[in-house]
Amino acid sequence: MNLSQGEVRAGVVALILDSKPEEAIRVLSRWYRVSEPRLGVGVFEGKTKGVAAVYSPRRKEILAANREFLYDPFVIIHEFYHHLRSVSGKHRGTEKQADRFALEFIAAYWQTASGTA
Repeated sequence: MNLSQGEVRAGVVALILDSKPEEAIRVLSRWYRVSEPRLGVGVFEGKTKGVAAVYSPRRKEILAANREFLYDPFVIIHEFYHHLRSVSGKHRGTEKQADRFALEFIAAYWQTASGTA
């Protein structure tokens, strides 16, 4: 069964909201045909003050400042965008682009949830 981009996006958000961020990362990685980044909780020295999560290209890891952020679709998808840009060999992208990327997924989720998709 082939899913549309909107269905994949909505499904990824649903997985994260259902406390399955690892599965959401797996779906994203397969959809974009890239390696899966690791997920973790903790801090990178000097990088996490006042932020929900960071992506380490060297470690290929999304590190959430605390466990709750692992279940926030905006945070996880935003950081996955940085992973996607990093492993594709392209510029890592701006925060604004990562925000837009995450918001597109959330919009697809709400469209599906409201039955307008």
